Amino acid sequence: MATLNDTETAGDESSAGIADNLLGDGPQVTANSFRWVVGFVVPALVVVAWHALVVTGVFAQHQLPLPASVVETLVAMTASGELLGHVSITVQRVAVGVVLGVTVGIGFGILTGLFPLANDLLDPLLQSMKNIPSLAWVPLFLLWFGVGEFAKVTLIALGAFFPVYLNLSTGIRDVDDELLEVVEVYDVGRLAALRKVVFPAALPALLVGIRGGVGLAWMFVVAAELIAASEGIGFLLSDGRVLARPDVIVSSILLFAFFGNLSDLGVKAIEKRVVYWT
Repeated sequence: MATLNDTETAGDESSAGIADNLLGDGPQVTANSFRWVVGFVVPALVVVAWHALVVTGVFAQHQLPLPASVVETLVAMTASGELLGHVSITVQRVAVGVVLGVTVGIGFGILTGLFPLANDLLDPLLQSMKNIPSLAWVPLFLLWFGVGEFAKVTLIALGAFFPVYLNLSTGIRDVDDELLEVVEVYDVGRLAALRKVVFPAALPALLVGIRGGVGLAWMFVVAAELIAASEGIGFLLSDGRVLARPDVIVSSILLFAFFGNLSDLGVKAIEKRVVYWT
């Protein structure tokens, strides 16, 4: 017959088991769970300092609007549907430009990475071209391509091209000599060696280049949307300057920062998945 002590012990064990199920098997709340919050600390402090600088008169509101004014402007443009139109056209231009620039960059990166003669012929020119500011291309692209979408997308593609080309070309040339020696020992065919050894070894460099290309594409889109654009975040930025609307100018800058960071996070997520599967 079970004694009172046995019953109490069984009850304690049952309670402990329930507690373990509730606490042990469920998701654990750790310090790492809140690490993402840290990223908002500095931006929050910047907003507080921004508000204080305007309120205390360090900056006049026609020079730097209050944060609340910027929020009101964004809300008003969103409610009217104006903001969605500008954002969608800019995102579309960046997406097409990135695909085009990355594709061409991969082609030139492989060419100059695998063939020393091609590198000697092309690399000096491309290294010089990458130092040309985005705005310096605008007059030339206007002469070549006019004011249509092709000129805008091509300029964005140019920005995305250089980081991809440079990183992939360098990554291929810097493949570990020991890996190449193993290929020679096992007498692996050239195409098989490229597919199984060279390209996988250069993949991290390519992914870094794509991430840099996406970031540079967002910088070039500002110049691209100065080419007789009537839509886009860059046009919104220019229009705010013409109309002396600092709230519109700051709103446009914040939109560039937000969507640029969002695309960077997307590329990082893809990068992690690709590295995991390879």
